[in-house]
Amino acid sequence: MAEYDYDLFVVGAGSGGVRASRVASQLGARVAIAEMDRAGGTCVNVGCIPKKLFVYGSHFAYDLEDARGYGWSTESSFDWATLRANKDREIKRLNGIYETLLEGAGVDLLKGRARLLDAHTVEIEGTQRTAERVLIATGGRAVEPDIRGSEHALTSDAMFTLDELPERALVVGAGYIALELGSVLCALGVHVTLVHRGDEILRGFDHDLRGHLHNELEAKGMHILLETRVEELRKTGSSFEARLSNGEVLATDLPMFAIGREPNVEGLGLEDIGVELGRHGGIVVDDNFTSSVPSVYAVGDVTDHIQLTPVAIAEGMHFAHHFYGQGDHRVDYMSIPTAVFCQPELATVGLTEAEAWHRCQDVRVYKSAFTPLKLSLSERSEHTIVKVVVDAANDRVVGCHMAGHGAAEIIQGLAIAMKAGATKAHFDATIGLHPSSAEEFVSL
Repeated sequence: MAEYDYDLFVVGAGSGGVRASRVASQLGARVAIAEMDRAGGTCVNVGCIPKKLFVYGSHFAYDLEDARGYGWSTESSFDWATLRANKDREIKRLNGIYETLLEGAGVDLLKGRARLLDAHTVEIEGTQRTAERVLIATGGRAVEPDIRGSEHALTSDAMFTLDELPERALVVGAGYIALELGSVLCALGVHVTLVHRGDEILRGFDHDLRGHLHNELEAKGMHILLETRVEELRKTGSSFEARLSNGEVLATDLPMFAIGREPNVEGLGLEDIGVELGRHGGIVVDDNFTSSVPSVYAVGDVTDHIQLTPVAIAEGMHFAHHFYGQGDHRVDYMSIPTAVFCQPELATVGLTEAEAWHRCQDVRVYKSAFTPLKLSLSERSEHTIVKVVVDAANDRVVGCHMAGHGAAEIIQGLAIAMKAGATKAHFDATIGLHPSSAEEFVSL
């Protein structure tokens, strides 16, 4: 057997790479991991964590408004610099924790850009390291627009380093990131216009929730333009002008494009050594995350599969156990819960109604829209919608969907029930926790 510097060399210290390297090392492998930026990857640095902190910070605007109906005096002011500085401090703390976890697991953390020279050799900052296996876990990066004046366009990453809040923001896109960051800006008093080329926001989600969320976002002041594209950006003094496909010219202080993320494979040398890339640039892998080069593997967003942090972590765990443990760990991609932390929050698990009709011979749908009790003493208007999709042939619950306060926390519990095979009869037989929004799922 050839002698290598390491049993495993991981490229990318994000969620999937860190989990794979830690577990592999704890199972006895000699492991190194390379990272050119801060440990933690997209999720910790420009994704889940800072985004959720901004969501929390912005939601206080609504909480303070609601508080007046409960007898609280709410004279207050907001300082963006304070929120950003505190966010930065927390992210730096998490960066340190990730590095400490790697060190504690016996993983060598190497700082710098890595490139594969061959199937077993990685070059990092001019130094070469060899490994029996190389795992690519470099995640994704924000897609940049292909329009005239694209040099003026900012990606969603820029949101986390803004020096000050703009007066007017143009948000292009209608997926997770666009709606979440657009909601943050809107709650903080920014005039937000969201432009989307499709016929409705949140493609792929249940149609009832898409329409419901659209209405709620507009009620909060977000201006949504559908079936519209930005064709050109121009700098005009300290602001910008966006020429839209509908002929409108929109003035904005922040032209932010959140039009998706693509696998981060540039500069890794993958194609030079024969690693096959898919139609969207992701690394093509089999069920054990092996690429077309037998010693090169990939997990997480760089495979252009399901772009969720817990999925990348599960894949990293599977990889480590398969090659260095007992090999009995598997990733179950069925009924993965997901949440969009816009305002109001949306969460879902399982099939949409449309998907259910394609997969089941007969479908039963139960849904309810209501004003949550918390807002009964508030002058603010916001509605919650819950929806359950059932396979009529066996009474199995195949989809649960919710838009409203606490949706993510509620759907996580329902995901466990669905994983255990819950039927609508099980839901009906469960006594509701009153008064709560969650009880609507067992009283439909």
